[in-house]
Amino acid sequence: MYYKFHVTGLGYMHHGCKPPIVHRDVKCSNILLNGKLQEKLADFGLSRAFSTKGATHVSTVIAGTPGYLDPELTEKSDVYSFGVVLLELITGRAAISTDIYIVNGVKSMVEKGSVENIIDPRLYGDFDVNTAWKMVELAMAYVDMSSVKRPTMNDVVMELQICLKGAKPNNLNHSMSLSLESMSGPNLR
Repeated sequence: MYYKFHVTGLGYMHHGCKPPIVHRDVKCSNILLNGKLQEKLADFGLSRAFSTKGATHVSTVIAGTPGYLDPELTEKSDVYSFGVVLLELITGRAAISTDIYIVNGVKSMVEKGSVENIIDPRLYGDFDVNTAWKMVELAMAYVDMSSVKRPTMNDVVMELQICLKGAKPNNLNHSMSLSLESMSGPNLR
């Protein structure tokens, strides 16, 4: 099963569907591109509807892929997983490598205060530093260990719209621009 994947698509699943749906396995390999680079979200095998009453529901069933799993397994699990995907796009690194988990690695680099060491080195420094910091800050908010501190999927959509509108295409590496734009979808600009 495929679903048109924009961040707005995940926002719709969380806030437009009745009852809301959590995908529970948002990861790079579940984001497919066709020949026109139109994206689709795949693999709804772990998806679950959740009640909007008592928004503090916590699932006790572990579901998803290591590296993308929300430590609390709540309705904000897709926000966490999307944050990991965003960190992969920003850094050019896998969610889990042989030596480090991407969230911990980026957190450590943020504490050192140098975005240049976080951004994918294949960009050779060809990116807007302010936009890069904003994207890193957003991704780190999405992967906060406390689901209560994470934004909703609607907040994610709005934050990325604002951030990407501020990005100047001539200041972004073409491949990074394509990657980030494909995550936001064409209707956000």
